Amino acid sequence: MIAIMSYELIQHLTTLPGSRLRQLLAGNFLFHQGDPVESLFVVEQGMIRLLRQNVDGSLIKLQQAYAQHILAEASLFSHCYHCAAYVEQQTAVWAIPKQAVIHLLNTQPQMNVQWIKYLTQQVQQARFRSELLCLRTVAARLDAWLNWYQLPIPNKGEWKGLAEQLGVSPEALYRELAKRQPKISD
Repeated sequence: MIAIMSYELIQHLTTLPGSRLRQLLAGNFLFHQGDPVESLFVVEQGMIRLLRQNVDGSLIKLQQAYAQHILAEASLFSHCYHCAAYVEQQTAVWAIPKQAVIHLLNTQPQMNVQWIKYLTQQVQQARFRSELLCLRTVAARLDAWLNWYQLPIPNKGEWKGLAEQLGVSPEALYRELAKRQPKISD
């Protein structure tokens, strides 16, 4: 949904001076927590996870970015990245120089509106995810997800990814979907 609404912004970003398409292999990092911010990124294809390491060494997943997602937007006005970007699967990303993005926002007011819309959508998504993870049952999380996205239950091949979005084990989601089987076929 965000990708469709942000098409104009993404088109502008990927054509800024100095932008280049990078190919990344699974298992690598695009950047690490604490690295200096030099670029903003747009995922062309593949998937990247944004991860933050806690003091105890555990990792918090902040975002899964797929095609047409902007990555590291929260770091645009920071000196260093506040998380790491782990390449989950072979991925292509547009690397857009930080200063080119800032120049765009300073010189093209219509792009500020697009940027604000995108960031607003990101805040809404983050708040929804926070609310979702506070729900105690798999059923409540699934119902909230279905209501938020106004989508049917995904196809079986997508259930593992849905379980991850819900913050539950795949097995717990499979049990909940099995309970709903009569509802699905009605």
